[in-house]
This record gives sequence, structure tokens and C-alpha cells, in this order.
Amino acid sequence: MFEALTTSTAIVALAEIGDKTQLLAIILATRFKRPLPIVLGILAATLANHFLAALLGATAAAYLDGQWFRFAVAIGFVAMGLWTLVPDKMDEDEAPKQTRYGAFLTTLVAFFIVEMGDKTQIATIALGARFNDALAVTAGTTIGMMLANVPAVFFGNELIKRVPLDVVRMIAAALLVATGVWLFVQTLGIF
Repeated sequence: MFEALTTSTAIVALAEIGDKTQLLAIILATRFKRPLPIVLGILAATLANHFLAALLGATAAAYLDGQWFRFAVAIGFVAMGLWTLVPDKMDEDEAPKQTRYGAFLTTLVAFFIVEMGDKTQIATIALGARFNDALAVTAGTTIGMMLANVPAVFFGNELIKRVPLDVVRMIAAALLVATGVWLFVQTLGIF
């Protein structure tokens, strides 16, 4: 359980840097200027989205356990690592407009929707499959999302100016690829 928690935290915290949901956190912070409801909205959306993703991964692993499935998960990690190298941007039509629903509800809905099919959600599915522990993976990926997004809410624009996103993106990609290679090696039974 500890390995699932820590691995999930590290992978998602690094993969989230420069991701469109982090850019969304910055946009919401500048629009609403109310950090606490935004942070709580991110937390609620991430818990819901990542629990479903981790549960999907764990369920798939339980039913599809076999060497070919473990290879598929390993290849998925390598693919996510390569995907991490591609910088995200927030399109104007994806950014939420000022609404009457307030910072919390706007953040909750926007984060849940934008996270659908995002690399951190796909990583959560793969982590759920890898560790077969939806709760530990959800806790870890949620902690990772919060580690990356809470500072973005409070320090957004200054953080982007000072953090070399290319370096962080390469570290995240290397971590994901290394996880995929390790799973591949484990599946082959080399170690």
C-alpha cells in the first residue's frame, strides 16, 4: 500500500506540472481570487475522478490479469512518459467563464471535465492496474494533484516564471518511462 501511495503521488505530482489542469487552476485563481474554494473544488473533483479511474484500473487488472495485460500496462507507462514531453496549453474555449455558481462549483465541474482523458487520469488508471489498490492509488494521485495545483492557485503566475517546466516535464517523462521499463522487466521475469 505504501508503494502504491508514494509512487502514485510522485508520478502525478510531476506529470501535473505544466498540465492543462494546472493552467486551469491558475486561470481560476486569477478570475475568482478566492483560493480556498478553488482548492476544495480541485480536491473534490480529483477525488471523484481519480477514484473512478483507479477503480477502473484495479478492476481491469483483476479480470485481465496475465502477462499480456502487464505488458500493456508497461507500454502505457512508457507512452504516458512520452506524452508528458508534449506541453499542454489551455484553449480559450476550454477555460471556464465567470459564472454565477461561484468558485467551488465552477472549479469542481471544470476540473472533473478537463481531467477526463488527461494524462494524469490515464496514469491513475494504469497505477490502479499496476497496484490493484484503488484507495491507495486515489490517495496518492490526489496528493500529487494537490502538491502541483495548490501552489499554482496561490502563486500561479510567479511559479510559472521561476520553474523550468521543460526540466520538470523531462523528469516526469523519465519517471514514467522508467516505471514502464521496470514493469516490462518484471513481467519478463528478468529480476
